[in-house]
Order: sequence, then C-alpha cells, then structure tokens
Amino acid sequence: MGSSRPLRADAQRNRDLLLAAAARVFAERGTDAPLDEVARRAGVGNATMYRHFPTRSDLLVAVYADEVAQLCAGAEELRAAGSPREALHEWLRRFMDHLTTKRDLALAASHETARHAEWHRSMLGAASGLLEEAKRAGDVRADLDVRDLLTLVRGITLAAADRAQAERLLSLVNWRA
Repeated sequence: MGSSRPLRADAQRNRDLLLAAAARVFAERGTDAPLDEVARRAGVGNATMYRHFPTRSDLLVAVYADEVAQLCAGAEELRAAGSPREALHEWLRRFMDHLTTKRDLALAASHETARHAEWHRSMLGAASGLLEEAKRAGDVRADLDVRDLLTLVRGITLAAADRAQAERLLSLVNWRA
C-alpha cells in the first residue's frame, strides 16, 4: 500500500495472515498458484486481499520481502544464542535453504530492481555482522570475505544434487582460524 500511515490493527492482522498464507501456498504450489487459495487460507475475502495486494506481483514482492526480513532477523537470534562460529554456520545453512526454497519467489520479484538491491544489502549485512563477530572471537580465518562466503554458498546450492550433498559440501569449507 502506498500510504505511510500505519495500518489499523485489524488491517495489519489481515495483511499478516495473507502474507503467511501466500508463503505457504507459493511454497506448496508455486508462484502461479491461484490467489483465491491464498485468500481462503488466510480466512479473508478476495476483496480484502486485493485491497492489500492489488496485483499478484505486489503479493509476490511482499512475500519475498518478508522472507528476506525473517532470514536477516534470524542473524540477531543466532547471535544471541550461541558461539559466533556456530551462529555464522547456522545462518549460512539458513541462507542456503533460502536460496533453494525461495528461488521462484526471488525470480518472480526480480523486476523490483531497487528492492532487490535492498534485499541483497540486508542479507550481506546480516552475514557480515556474524562473520565479523566470528573473526573477533578467533573462530574463523581472518581473511574470510563476506561476499566470497555468500558466493561460495550460492555455488554449493547450485551445484549440489540435493540437500544432503549441499550440507556435506558446506561442512567441507575450511573457514576455521
């Protein structure tokens, strides 16, 4: 929605329900899934859905933006929960999952070039913070570069035959100090 005013509580709840339902539907049935199914699963009418998301593209972009926000927020949770090295490794596993499971969403939202750059910066920032903490703790090699690390994970994701192989390949990376 173009307004900068915050949504009413019920409108925000409906928007959140729609995003959650759309994420599930698109994950199960692809980005071409019927939007009626999204509204039905969210427990709202089609008119409510179209008030929030006038086009399929608007909904796809919002869902992908939400997925990126969740991935990046996960970095903060991991930072608070464990060792810097483990936090970095777990976030990279989540990034790998994101690349694998959100590919169609990312492609569907790729026309949003300004937003795409923003999403990329967010993910880079999340990984960078975790990497720098792991470096300060002496848990990883000091010469690791965050862009190289994310490129490596992308390469593993593209090259692996399945999830198990991707996990094995990621575990082979020598990033220890």
